[in-house]
Amino acid sequence: MSTDVAEIEGPDILKEWVGKSRVYEKSFNPQLYHEVQHFIFREARLQDIHDYDAWEELWTDDALYWVPANGTDTDPEKQMSLIYDNRSRIALRIRQLKTGRRHSQTPPSQLARVISNFEFLASDTDDIKVMCNTQIFETNLRGDTMWASRNEYSLRRVDGALRMAYKKVVLINNNKAIYTLSFLV
Repeated sequence: MSTDVAEIEGPDILKEWVGKSRVYEKSFNPQLYHEVQHFIFREARLQDIHDYDAWEELWTDDALYWVPANGTDTDPEKQMSLIYDNRSRIALRIRQLKTGRRHSQTPPSQLARVISNFEFLASDTDDIKVMCNTQIFETNLRGDTMWASRNEYSLRRVDGALRMAYKKVVLINNNKAIYTLSFLV
């Protein structure tokens, strides 16, 4: 019995989530790996404890924060995104969260993240490109929700410290209706 190529490649919905092919770094630098992990773990902790000011300081001046909808490699200029923020919009998002008038975050959600599967991507710039998986447990007055995503970062050294120039969060269920996403993912 012959097997059709489409069957081997998997259903289209998986292709939409996995996205375009990426080139993974073949060399391994344990010191850089540890530094990048530490940075991303710190970012997660700041998000979980709602330390908005410290989280905002992690970004570069030309930052881009993107949470696509309906796939992973959509065009955010032509298609809807859950979040598509440049640096000034990140600052505005933080100011809004700090007002205390976001009713979906009154009281604030309790959050806990688990991050794994760190992989470096090949980069033709000085930026450090990394992907990882994240699982977020959220509990609030609405109930308990599990969020899962594949995150892609471009990190850059600014005055010797790592900063985020780009963060893309692909929620694995972004092709379905999403509850109010009123916390930092």
